[in-house]
Amino acid sequence: MDEALTALRKFFGFEQFREGQHEVVEAVLAGHDTVVVMPTGGGKSLCFQLPALMRDGVTVVVSPLIALMKDQVDALRARGLPATFINSSLDFEEQKERIAGLRRGEYKLLYVAPERFRST
Repeated sequence: MDEALTALRKFFGFEQFREGQHEVVEAVLAGHDTVVVMPTGGGKSLCFQLPALMRDGVTVVVSPLIALMKDQVDALRARGLPATFINSSLDFEEQKERIAGLRRGEYKLLYVAPERFRST
């Protein structure tokens, strides 16, 4: 069976990919630069979340909307998947704890706001 399809079933409980997702996931896993244009609710997030869970290391997701970031992480955590976010809604101690969790290898996906990359 296809490794991506097996992972889709394991991590997300879906029996099959939506239109276009399988090709995108395979392209990402093959290391190709990939641009995805899908309508709202079309399944874009899965196109980077699934490869992140299948590969070693942490995937950094830059999201400008704090509410969307939290919703995505909450949905992943509800499935028992290792994700977190760091943004201005967290106090300094909570940010430090999440960074420590990253160092301990507790997360596969880290959502951050663009302002985290601002140089001072």
